[in-house]
Amino acid sequence: MLGAELSRHESGYYLIDRILRGENWNTSRRSPLTELGVDVSEGDYIIAVNGQPADEMDNIYASLIGTGGQQVELRVNGSPAAEGARDVIVVPVSDEAELYYYNWVQENIRKVDEATDGRVGYIHIPDMGPGGLNEFVKHFYPQLRKEALIIDVRGNGGGNVSPMLIERLSRELTGLSMSRNTAPGTRPSEIHLGPKVCLIDKYSASDGDLFPYQFKKLGLGPLIGTTTWGGVVGIRGSLPFIDGATLSKPEFAPYDIHGQEWIIEGVGVDPDIYVENDPAREFEGIDDQLNRAIQEALELMEDYDQKIHPVPPYPERAP
Repeated sequence: MLGAELSRHESGYYLIDRILRGENWNTSRRSPLTELGVDVSEGDYIIAVNGQPADEMDNIYASLIGTGGQQVELRVNGSPAAEGARDVIVVPVSDEAELYYYNWVQENIRKVDEATDGRVGYIHIPDMGPGGLNEFVKHFYPQLRKEALIIDVRGNGGGNVSPMLIERLSRELTGLSMSRNTAPGTRPSEIHLGPKVCLIDKYSASDGDLFPYQFKKLGLGPLIGTTTWGGVVGIRGSLPFIDGATLSKPEFAPYDIHGQEWIIEGVGVDPDIYVENDPAREFEGIDDQLNRAIQEALELMEDYDQKIHPVPPYPERAP
């Protein structure tokens, strides 16, 4: 895969319609056509792959089978013609899923930033494991001084780190501090002071159910979207079967703080504000759930007065 969206031109060559942005220092999110030395742009045409003319191919991807992580020579041109084409060396990837995910997150960040003049931050947490924890850390700390945060756990695949994230999101301000030649800070440190909203949907699963439940229980902000998946009875590992088969059995489950009922399993967590995305609008790039989250964040900011106040007058220590 080239980390790009291609279409067949009437000439038989392949038009590069879109090149996916990448985090090229991260091997799972490397975008081949954006790497240093690869002189390719959107609107260019692929004329040949490893010397094989593209206009003679039934499907260009057949020429890329088995090339993930290997050098491939592409002949490209700004027009659908062989004359004047140039050769470039690219290293395809075997999977574009992480690239599409990265581009989706970056587009959401852009939408939130533009709609709020940079006042509101956005964090998507894909799971409650190492990947989700890394995404949280990467986006949470740089946005601590945003006036509000949108926490998006739609499609969260679950795991077990939700208590760590909730602890950081629920920290309460106990004081302010200053150091010479620096800006005032908070106590405890690394605390976000503004209002928060949380996006959920039917694919928020397992610990992705437990996260919004805790978010709501602690009053961190409104839940927006659709009811979560509703599967929180956990498993550990299988018994050691001789034939290598596995067996998943219920091992642990949450219940309410009063010891009166089991929670979430088979029911899910309901949003405070129900918004369902229409698939056709979503395909067109319109995310009604995200738009409502932006609206709610802006409204909550109007009545939120907690902030980092400036340093008071210095005390006089004269004898």
